[in-house]
Amino acid sequence: MKERLVVALDRSSRDEILALANALHGAAGMLKIGLQAYVANGPSIVRALVDRGEKVFLDLKFHDIPNTASHAVAEARKLGASIVNVHASGGAAMMRACRDAMPRGEGLLLGVTILTSLGDDDLAAVGYRDDSEASVLRLARLAQDAGLDGVVASPREIAAIRKACGSDFIIMTPGIRGAADESDDQKRTMSASAAVATGANYVVVGRPITEASDPHAAAAAVWG
Repeated sequence: MKERLVVALDRSSRDEILALANALHGAAGMLKIGLQAYVANGPSIVRALVDRGEKVFLDLKFHDIPNTASHAVAEARKLGASIVNVHASGGAAMMRACRDAMPRGEGLLLGVTILTSLGDDDLAAVGYRDDSEASVLRLARLAQDAGLDGVVASPREIAAIRKACGSDFIIMTPGIRGAADESDDQKRTMSASAAVATGANYVVVGRPITEASDPHAAAAAVWG
């Protein structure tokens, strides 16, 4: 199961990121570099991890006009990232341009649907007409039609996406928490084992692993 585990290295310090990568070696299938780590360290932190033989999910959630977003995806591909994501709400034209910038076979391109920190009240406040599940499904279908490999969505929508988009569509799920874990700022959560059993291809776990006294053991315990 470890190949399905993506660990979020949400740190600013390069030394901390690389130390966590060392501690997690062999316990996770992929390491996630998000906005905090990337803004603090730049593209060199991605190169450093790739050069060590690690697979990297570059979680920058590109969302811009098609030309700008597609060039950003092309640069992410050059860094050696295994997975890159864009906001599906950027629209079909943006996603198609990004697909062209990252040809199939050179890495997975995923569309972010609705952030796991948002509930139905939050969506209504920013103008979404539908609830979280309906909104996620609409964006997942849009991403699939635009040629993306899959989506990032909360575990609560896995089954509905799998039914709507088929068995080959990749589903990555953040918001993974065990029964004893704090939910932090996640609102739509599920355990790692339950998410995979429901149909997730990848699960993303951050603080429950990276803030543990033994990250390697915590990564293994995610499936318990």
